[in-house]
Amino acid sequence: MVVKAYGTPAGDAPLAPLNITRRMPGAHDVQIGILFCGICHSDLHQARGEWAGTLYPCVPGHEIVGRVTSVGAHVTSHRPGDLVGVGCIVDSCRHCSECNDGLENYCDGMIGTYNGPTPDAPGHTLGGYSQEVVVHERYVLKITHPEDQLAAVAPLLCAGITTWSPLRHWGTGPGKKVGVVGIGGLGHMGIKLAHAMGAHVVAFTTSESKRTDALKLGADQVVVSRNAAEMAVHAKSFDLILNTVAAPHDLDAFLVLLKRDGTMTLVGAPATPHPMPNVFNLIMRRRSLAGSMIGGIPETQEMLDFCAKHGVTSDIEMIRADEIETAYERMLKGDVKYRFVMDIGTM
Repeated sequence: MVVKAYGTPAGDAPLAPLNITRRMPGAHDVQIGILFCGICHSDLHQARGEWAGTLYPCVPGHEIVGRVTSVGAHVTSHRPGDLVGVGCIVDSCRHCSECNDGLENYCDGMIGTYNGPTPDAPGHTLGGYSQEVVVHERYVLKITHPEDQLAAVAPLLCAGITTWSPLRHWGTGPGKKVGVVGIGGLGHMGIKLAHAMGAHVVAFTTSESKRTDALKLGADQVVVSRNAAEMAVHAKSFDLILNTVAAPHDLDAFLVLLKRDGTMTLVGAPATPHPMPNVFNLIMRRRSLAGSMIGGIPETQEMLDFCAKHGVTSDIEMIRADEIETAYERMLKGDVKYRFVMDIGTM
């Protein structure tokens, strides 16, 4: 089937309307009429060829919310009319230990929602800046938020799970002190989720102007990381620090804030490496420096269910499809609070 989309034929060309072909649903496929698609920094990097290996035409988008329009003959988990989501994963090998553990995000055969191999035309996956998508039922998620929140649910499919997975894995909850470094698309979700999970949340920012915003998002305290005195107050006190900053910076300034056996988890992906931390800041208190990447399908569903129960959504700004290039330019400047979402109905 031919559907409308927004994409680009080359890294130096702007995103513009184009027609793409979607496969007809197979026995285990779900066809989804897309309502909203979140705009992720990864979309921009991939579309503009800033990450190696971009396949063109590129149609970005991996924060998809829509309604099921049809299902294959053997589909049992979804029905036409259901509200559903699709995140960063549309396939995996389905038999390795990672897939068996529900951690498809770490499968060597994981296929991304765009720029991944597929037998469908044009030979690679095309993402959610489009009217329709067809996905195997295993990778389609149920959404139970009220319909008037659907646009703000879309970023949960990437920013939400990227922060939920490490918070959940390292035991965030009542009695835990959690730091969130950076107050952007990822960081604002980290603050909201950690707060909803019952932790004492401290937000770290380089900008005094973000203090009020962080408190509104759910932070119990806000620290301007350039202020040595403010930082020193929190020495050796954190169970977990979630570092969302996607630019190289001094990790030691935060490692020394961890208590014994505390962990700092990196979820931001800088273009060049962080400076090497001082190993003594790790070994002297058995601290850990870790990383985490999105999340598997079961934990993404768990996150969505938790967010629906606790009324957690992303803070968004809605755009029309033809405003995507302007949104990209504003995103590069940090001029959004905190995620753009495309209204697919404007195509």
